[in-house]
Amino acid sequence: MPTETTKPAFNLTNYEVKDEDLPEFRDIKFENINQLELDHPGANDKEYRTRRDNIAGLAKKFRETHSITDVEYTNEEQEVWHIVATKLEEIQAKRASEFYLDAKKKLGITTTKIPQLSEMNKRLKELSNWRLAPIEGLVETRAFLSWLSYRTMLCTQYIRHTSRPEYTPEPDIVHEAIGHIPNFTNKDFADFSQFIGHGARIASDDQLEELGRLYWFTVEYGLIEENGENKAFGAGLLSSFGELEHAFTDNVERRPFDLERVIKTDYSYSDMQPILYVIPSYQFLKDTTRRYIESFGGK
Repeated sequence: MPTETTKPAFNLTNYEVKDEDLPEFRDIKFENINQLELDHPGANDKEYRTRRDNIAGLAKKFRETHSITDVEYTNEEQEVWHIVATKLEEIQAKRASEFYLDAKKKLGITTTKIPQLSEMNKRLKELSNWRLAPIEGLVETRAFLSWLSYRTMLCTQYIRHTSRPEYTPEPDIVHEAIGHIPNFTNKDFADFSQFIGHGARIASDDQLEELGRLYWFTVEYGLIEENGENKAFGAGLLSSFGELEHAFTDNVERRPFDLERVIKTDYSYSDMQPILYVIPSYQFLKDTTRRYIESFGGK
């Protein structure tokens, strides 16, 4: 961490990213369903795989046109959304942060239909100068985080397999729209996310690993203190029945946020999280992260 006399190695600027500031969406490596673990519920469903690939193809079109194409979701896909969104809404009413619940309303996210990225993208640009960009699948860490530097989040548009609406081994539209996107309506959270992106662009391999931990314990599994209570704001919590309920049990150690401790804490993708960190505010997270990124060495 830099001291007051430390000269930042990287100046964090350009909150007002313009469309012309964006780099080309080229050479982004992603994982398609053939590269995913075999426990994917749709791995052996040829019809699902074809549908997933068709929707993923819209992301390729986006990189050519820079315009988000809406998905004509099927009745079956809408039913999966309704099942998941309804159950999550019930749990979120008690466990999610007040800001998050209000943000869902601002974005028009309901239990009745799958929201379109184009609609949410338009609203986010108005509220916090944030953008959404469709992507075919999971993206390598540095590439994914670096796009946050341009106030842009790469998002999938397909939805999980109908056989297991409560589970997905990869990000889908439920994880993106219910988990991630509402938080970007908050300018402090959007700025914090941009700082993460700035860091990813200049980080050493070790620093990138630290950034991954910071992202995990905040953006994915973060808790925030609101009116004397711990509430969820992380996407991994807000888009998972099991994780959201588990987070508030005696099986989880909920620690006050300490950056030095967070970036040294290991985590596992495959298990329920035994440790979570609680931030006092988005402003605190933003300011703390800025000082941390300013300590990075430039390229």
